[in-house]
Amino acid sequence: MTITMQTNRIDQAFSDNSRELLNVYFTAGYPNIDDTASILEYLSSAGADIIEIGMPFSDPVADGPTIQESNMQALDNGMTISLLFKQLEGIRNKVDVPIVLMGYVNPVVQYGIEAFCEKCQEVGVDGLILPDLPMHDYLKNFKQIFDSYGLYNIFLITPQTSEARIKEIDDNSAGFIYMVSSASITGAKKGISEDQERYFNRVNALGLRNPRMIGFGISNRATFLKACEYANGAIIGSAFINLLKDSNDLKGDITRFIQDIKGINN
Repeated sequence: MTITMQTNRIDQAFSDNSRELLNVYFTAGYPNIDDTASILEYLSSAGADIIEIGMPFSDPVADGPTIQESNMQALDNGMTISLLFKQLEGIRNKVDVPIVLMGYVNPVVQYGIEAFCEKCQEVGVDGLILPDLPMHDYLKNFKQIFDSYGLYNIFLITPQTSEARIKEIDDNSAGFIYMVSSASITGAKKGISEDQERYFNRVNALGLRNPRMIGFGISNRATFLKACEYANGAIIGSAFINLLKDSNDLKGDITRFIQDIKGINN
């Protein structure tokens, strides 16, 4: 195959502005089936540094009730991976920030690994987060294909992940490492505890080569800034999904939400 490679936008984000990066997660096809591209554009123009799009799945085991509900609603709306790729066609004419797809490995395998990666490159996706993809399977069956299409695989670590495992993940990662702030599901905790701070410090002491982003429990400017003391940035998911659920003005509400988190015009 002949593939034209370019610098991954995730690398550009961390090299251009390596601290206080904001990654925002939302579920494709939520709250309405045709909202995906609009939400992407609003997030980008409001100042999000990385945008993480959830691929709806019937059993999102790592996610709490808020994101699970958004998955179910998106599926009821008729969201599919094929439709997501269609919605992302031409998005690179409007959005420059890195786009990461988050989901579970079974739908990717059903779609076809290489076909999936080819479509990712075609529409301008930069990375993938597949929490249930084991390291061994990734290295054996996925890595070469991901690399061929310029896709970064983002691994997650938790407070229970051993130092040896964290170093193995660092050796086999690109883009950034997703530091889950606690062993709970998404949206289950608010704020950052002293135990979590000790975990962040322990990871930072390992001298990893990849930047880190902290997720789970980040919901406002205070928790965002606190997380950024220990990592290159933070990831907000459930709080943003709640905003979308209650919004009657997506563009205005998204703009205010991002500017509040980042302290823009405050």
